[in-house]
Amino acid sequence: MTPRITANLDSILKEVKLINIPPQEVNDVVVSSIYRAAEAIAGQVVSQPEKPKIDWDQKIDDILTSKLWGFPAMLFLLGVIFWLTIAGANVPSEILASALFWGEERLTELCHYLHAPVWVHGLFVEGVYRSLAWVVSVMLPPMAIFFPCFTLLEDLGYLPRVAFNLDRLFKKAGTHGKQALTMSMGFGCNAAGIVACRIIESPRERLIAMLTNNFVPCNGRFPTLIALASLLILGIGTTIGATFIVVGVVLLGIVMTLLVSWLLSKTLLKGVPSSFTLELPPYRKPQVGKIIVRSIFDRTLFVLGRAVCMAAPAGAITWLLANIYVDNLSILAHCANFLNPFGQLIGLDGFILMAFILGLPANEIVLPILIMSYLSSGSLVELASLQDLQQLFLEQGWTWLTALCMMLFSLLHFPCSTTLWTIWRESRSAKWTVLAALIPLSIACGVCFIVAQTARMIG
Repeated sequence: MTPRITANLDSILKEVKLINIPPQEVNDVVVSSIYRAAEAIAGQVVSQPEKPKIDWDQKIDDILTSKLWGFPAMLFLLGVIFWLTIAGANVPSEILASALFWGEERLTELCHYLHAPVWVHGLFVEGVYRSLAWVVSVMLPPMAIFFPCFTLLEDLGYLPRVAFNLDRLFKKAGTHGKQALTMSMGFGCNAAGIVACRIIESPRERLIAMLTNNFVPCNGRFPTLIALASLLILGIGTTIGATFIVVGVVLLGIVMTLLVSWLLSKTLLKGVPSSFTLELPPYRKPQVGKIIVRSIFDRTLFVLGRAVCMAAPAGAITWLLANIYVDNLSILAHCANFLNPFGQLIGLDGFILMAFILGLPANEIVLPILIMSYLSSGSLVELASLQDLQQLFLEQGWTWLTALCMMLFSLLHFPCSTTLWTIWRESRSAKWTVLAALIPLSIACGVCFIVAQTARMIG
C-alpha cells in the first residue's frame, strides 16, 4: 500500500471516530472514501477523451434508479414483459395443442390397428404422450416470449439497476444487498439462483439468500401462474387483467422474500448485514444474435428439455396411479381423498395437492399432472383451448377462490427436487435442506388457509 493511500485511510478512520458514525455504517463510509480517493488519483494520471455534452447513461439512471421513479419503472417494465407473454402466447398455445392432440388421435388409431393391449395405449398414449403434449403446448409459447424479453433487459444492463433499487430494502431486512442479484437469477431458475448465492461472502447471509430464493417464481411456475391468471379473468377481462394479476403475484413473492429474510435474520440466522458496493455497468446496445442464442437455445429449449424428461415418467406414474384400483377406487383417488379435507381447508382439493407432490421433480409438470388426474377420474373433455380447461376445472368444483389459492400455493410452496439438491450441495447440510422445503411449505399452507377462510367468512 502506498504512503498516500495509507495516509488517506488514517484520516478517514480519525474522521469516523470524530463524528461518531454507527458501527454498521463504518464500512460504507470507508469504502466510499476509498473510491473517492482512487477516483482523484486516477484523474491526476489518466487522460480521457472529451465527454459528450449530454451523459445519456446518467440521464437514464436518474429515472431508473431514483427513489421516486425507480420502482414504478421496474414495475412497468415487468408488466410489459408479462403482457407480451400472456397476449402473445394464447394463439400459439392453441395451435400447438390442436396439433399435438391430433397426433394423439393418430397414435390411438395406430394402437387400434396393431391391436395393442388397452394398458399399452393408456400408459404410453394417455399417460406419457398426453403429459408431454400439455407440457409443450402450455410451456413453449410463454417461454419463447418471456425469455427473450428478460434476456434483453439483462443484455441492456438493466438488471444491476434492479439490484441497486432493492439494495436498501434487503439491508433493512438484515441481509446482503447482493441477494437482489441472486433473487433476479431465480426468475430464470431457482437452482441457478442458489448457485449464484456464492457471490455473497458472509455464510449467514448466503444461507438466508438460499432459503428464500424459492419465493420468486421460476420459469417452471410462470406457465401455471399465467394459465390460472387467464382463467380468473376469462370472459370478464382482458390480457391486461391477467398481467396485473401475475405482476401482483410476483410482487407478493418479493415481499415474502424480504419478510422471511428479516425473520431469519432475527431468529435462526442473527447478525449484522454486510455492506454492498455495486458498480453500475454502462448501458449496452443489445446483441440480437446473442439474445436469441441465450434465450431460445440456452434457456427455453434447455428448460423445455428438462421438463419433457420429467413429464414422461411423471405422466406414466400418474396414469398407473389413476388406473390401478383397490376396493373399486384408484390409488390416486385414495391418496386424493386422504388429502382432500386438508386441501379444502386451504382452498384447494386432494387432486391439486397430489399434483404438487407428484410434480416435485419439476414445477413445469404440476398443471399437466392435475389435468391428467381430473381426466382419469372420469371427465372426458378434449382440452384444446383455455375455455375447455376452464370447463374441466368447473366440473371438478373449482371457483375463483380455488384458482387464487392454487396460484398462491404454486408461488410459495416447496422448491423442486433440483433446487433442493442444489441447496444440499451448496450448504452440505441436511438440516438447512429440510428447512428449505419446510419453511416455504408452511408459509404456503398458512397463506392459503388465511385467504380461504377469510373469503368464506366474507361470503
